[in-house]
Amino acid sequence: MTGHGIHIENLSKRYGEGDTAVFALKNVNMHVAPGEVVGLIGPSGSGKSTLLKCLGAVIEPTAGRMTLGNERIYDDGWNVRDLRALRRDKIGFVFQAPYLIPFLDVIDNVALLPMLAKMPNAEARRTALDLLRALDVQHRATAMPSQLSGGEQQRVAIARGLVNRPPVILADEPTAPLDSERAMAVIRIINDMARKFETAIVVVTHDEKIIPTFKRLYHIRDGVTHEEAGEGRSLE
Repeated sequence: MTGHGIHIENLSKRYGEGDTAVFALKNVNMHVAPGEVVGLIGPSGSGKSTLLKCLGAVIEPTAGRMTLGNERIYDDGWNVRDLRALRRDKIGFVFQAPYLIPFLDVIDNVALLPMLAKMPNAEARRTALDLLRALDVQHRATAMPSQLSGGEQQRVAIARGLVNRPPVILADEPTAPLDSERAMAVIRIINDMARKFETAIVVVTHDEKIIPTFKRLYHIRDGVTHEEAGEGRSLE
């Protein structure tokens, strides 16, 4: 999983036209290398969610360029015909809430995406089990989501985000509902998975517990990003 990771150049998002135009993003630049985890921080309404939605091909930017992995996906317009396939195959999502499917057991929650991508069911389940083992929740493979603790649910959600081996993962407040110990465990796992799978990961967060762990931060305010050196505090 080598490549460019995430590379954004002069990305803008405008709502409206003329005198009523509002820029949610203004010439944003960002680079996240394969295997790197960076934090995206800023006050409510600053543009974090808009940037994440543009990166996730959920909304269309107004101008700029975006490269995910080895593919230029946006260049003043989408270069990709099937955005749903792009999201499925190139981008992993981890949210504040795990959003596990309640009527599927753990292994099928993780295996569902590769199955939808036409991977044979047995192979998809083997891939899912390998990830659950890497995240130390393989013993819960046949459990239902309601039987899991909050920390276990979030680990399963991380496995689901990684299952298609995407070059990019977008994590939106992944530690918000967790106490300090579990929050640090989740951010440790995210960093381990980034290194192991050479995945570029952006973590949007307000969580003061984990912000000191990032080596690099992008601070966004009024739609403009500023790169900052983080503390890079040890996760041990």
